[in-house]
Amino acid sequence: MWRRTADFAVWAVRVVSRLAALILVLYIAFTIFPTNPANSLVRFVESFATSLSLGLYDLFQLADARWQVLVNYGLAALVWLIMGSAVASLIRRVTP
Repeated sequence: MWRRTADFAVWAVRVVSRLAALILVLYIAFTIFPTNPANSLVRFVESFATSLSLGLYDLFQLADARWQVLVNYGLAALVWLIMGSAVASLIRRVTP
């Protein structure tokens, strides 16, 4: 019972952290390469990106806005991946 619950929790943490990182990477790609701002996928990704950036969206102030998005949102994506792996590992360790 505990093992199945832990397996599900690990799976859920990994899925959520990877989806968050994916949304941030898509936002970076949509910012660096010209996209149609009226496109529904672009608007969807844009609406979530700032809230998923963990407050890092304005950490570094660079002259070029595209580089600023790449650095700040890329850092946030890395943090999501690292945190997801760390939490999943922690769940595995404490599971009897």
